[in-house]
Amino acid sequence: MFDNLTDRLSVTLKNLRGQGRLTEDNIKDTLREVRVALLEADVALPVVTDFIEQVRKGALGKEVQKSLTPGQALIKLVQKELIKVMGEANESLSFRTQPPAIILMAGLQGAGKTTTVAKLGRWLKETQKKKVGVVSADVYRPAAIKQLQTLAEGLSLTFFDSDVSQRPVDIAKTALDAAKRKFLDVLIIDTAGRLHVDDEMMAEIKELHAAIKPIETLFVVDSMTGQDAANTAKAFNDALPLTGIILTKADGDARGGAALSIRHITGKPIKFIGVGEKADALEPFYPDRIASRILGMGDMLGLIEEIEQKVDKEKADKLAKKIQKGKSFNLEDFREQLQQMQDMGGVASMLDKLPGINSVPQEVKNKVNDKMIARQIAVICSMTKQERKFPDLIKGSRKERIAKGCGQDIQDINRLLKQFTMMQKMMKKLKTGNMAHMMRGMKGNIRGLR
Repeated sequence: MFDNLTDRLSVTLKNLRGQGRLTEDNIKDTLREVRVALLEADVALPVVTDFIEQVRKGALGKEVQKSLTPGQALIKLVQKELIKVMGEANESLSFRTQPPAIILMAGLQGAGKTTTVAKLGRWLKETQKKKVGVVSADVYRPAAIKQLQTLAEGLSLTFFDSDVSQRPVDIAKTALDAAKRKFLDVLIIDTAGRLHVDDEMMAEIKELHAAIKPIETLFVVDSMTGQDAANTAKAFNDALPLTGIILTKADGDARGGAALSIRHITGKPIKFIGVGEKADALEPFYPDRIASRILGMGDMLGLIEEIEQKVDKEKADKLAKKIQKGKSFNLEDFREQLQQMQDMGGVASMLDKLPGINSVPQEVKNKVNDKMIARQIAVICSMTKQERKFPDLIKGSRKERIAKGCGQDIQDINRLLKQFTMMQKMMKKLKTGNMAHMMRGMKGNIRGLR
C-alpha cells in the first residue's frame, strides 16, 4: 500500500537525517523532492502546494532551527502535515439516532460498493456487537441483489430481499420497517453505481436520501483512481450531504493520491479503508497510522489489534497453558499456528505494518509467498497423529512417505522441521507468559509512548 510514495519519501528524508543543521538550501532541495514524490503519487496540486508551504514554514521556525537533530525535526514536521492533510484522527460512525441507524452507501459502478456493504456489516457485527441488516436498492444490476444476499448469508447478516421491479425508495422503506420489527441496530442500504453527471440517477438517490434520512451517507470510492477519487467525491458531496468516505482497493494502490487528497478537497473524513478482497479486509482509517506507514515507520498498533481480533483466543490460551505446564510444543500446535496466520491473510498482508519494511530489498519481499503456508500445512497433514505428537520419530523412510503424501520433496520436509524446531525453542522462552496478554501489554506500551 502506497509503496511508490513510501520509497520516494524514505530516500529523500534519509538524506536529510545526517544533516547537522537545516539551511535554506537543503530545506529547498528536500521540499522539491517531497513535492515531486507527492505529485508522482497523484496527489492533487492544491493539496501538494499547501502541504509544502506548511512544512516550509515549520522548517524555518526557531523550534526546528534550534533542534539538536534538525533533520529528524523536519521528518516529524512532514509526518505531522501528512496526518493533518488526512484528517488528524479517525472519525467513527455515528449511531446517535433511534435504532436502526441507517447507513446509505453511494458511489460509482465498479468501486466495490456491494462488497464494502458486506465488509462494513461484518465489522459492525464483530467489533461493535451490532445487529446488522443489509438491503440492495440497486435495481439496475440484477446480480447486485443476489451478490449481496450471498455475502450477507456467509457473514450471518440479516438480508432483506428486494426486486428490480421495485422503486429504490420503496425497497428502503420496506427494509426499514422490517429492521424495526427485528429490533436491529443498523440497516445498511446499497445503491446503484452512478455518475454525478447523470441527472436522473442523482435525482433518484436524492429522493432516497430525503425519504429515509440516513444518519450516515458514505461515499465508496476506488483509491486507485488517485486524485480523481477526490474530485468525484466532491461532486457527489455537492449533490448529497456525505458524512464520510470509504476508500477501497488500497492494497493495490502504490501511489496514495486518493488518501492524501480527499479530506482537503471534500472536507469529508475518510472513515474506512479497504485493504483486500476478504470479508475482514476493512479497517477504520487512522491518519496517524497511515502517515507512519507512508514514511516507512510501520503501524505496530494496527498489527497488534489485527492479531488480537483474528487470533482464536481459546486456542491461544489453551496453547499458553500447555506451555506453562512444561508440555512440549508439537507439530499439531505448529499446524494450528500456521492456520491462524493463514486466516489473518498471511505474512504478505502484514508486511507494510512492520517498521522499516521499506528498507528491505524488493527481491526479499517478493520471496514472501503465502502459498508456502498452505504447502507447510499440507506437509503436517500428511503425517500420522503419532508423528505430529512426537516429531523426533520422523526419520528417513517416514520423510519419504510424508513427501509422497503431500506431493513435495524431502527438502521441503526438512525445511519445515527446521522451522518447527526454531518455533519450539521460542515457545520454551515464552512458557512463563500468555501470548495474548503480551500483545495487550505491548499495545499499552506503544500508546504510552505517544
